[in-house]
Amino acid sequence: MLAREQIRTATRVVVKVGSSSISGDNAGHIAVLVAALAEVHGSGTEVVLVSSGAIATGMPFLQLGERPTDLATQQAAAAVGQNVLIYRYQDSLDHFGIVAGQVLLTAGDLENPGHRSNAQRAMERLLKLRILPIVNENDTVATHEIRFGDNDRLAALVSVLVEADLLVLLSDVDALYTRPPHEPGAVKIVDVPVGDRLDDVTFGDVGAAGVGTGGAATKVSAARLAADAGTAVLVTSASLVREALAGHPIGTFFTPDVE
Repeated sequence: MLAREQIRTATRVVVKVGSSSISGDNAGHIAVLVAALAEVHGSGTEVVLVSSGAIATGMPFLQLGERPTDLATQQAAAAVGQNVLIYRYQDSLDHFGIVAGQVLLTAGDLENPGHRSNAQRAMERLLKLRILPIVNENDTVATHEIRFGDNDRLAALVSVLVEADLLVLLSDVDALYTRPPHEPGAVKIVDVPVGDRLDDVTFGDVGAAGVGTGGAATKVSAARLAADAGTAVLVTSASLVREALAGHPIGTFFTPDVE
């Protein structure tokens, strides 16, 4: 079991970043994120990045001012945006001599035993070859009925798939709070022990920019999924990714279940 003070010793880490953190005006933050990932990758840690942002990245190229609501336009934006997104990541990774491997999944891929086995085998091989897998939902073929719903859940499922020691869920907020952090009386949640269902927590709506699909509630749900499967989880902001991976006392930590 990985404790908070042992984060720096994690040998396999999954990091999830949301759309609002790496698209639009924040596209330049990709370089900061990649630098932090490259640092731990260079120390020998195996790193998987789960990145949202295909639709948000593709929107300007389709002259869309807001996230499309119809499936066909979402798929078109994702097809354009995924290409640009991976290019931006690889452009930053080139500075560190790291090669990215694109992995696109649907919910059905992880529910079908054969597809799941193939995905697991491919991910294991990529990691052993010191490739940095960049995972996203395959938005161009996913339907509303079979979508993960948000990439926090995808990241949790990937962490279980690869048996990661640590899952880091990044957002625009430095930690989870007992109520939306801008509201009076909001208290930071530092640690979540095994079995704590956070029943007294009030979750707000999806935040920044309206380009993402997740929020605090989805992060808690994903964190529980991963922690129940034995993966430690840290929830913090994308701006603190370097400190998070270095084991600084930040964010909200979910203790993994060892049973």
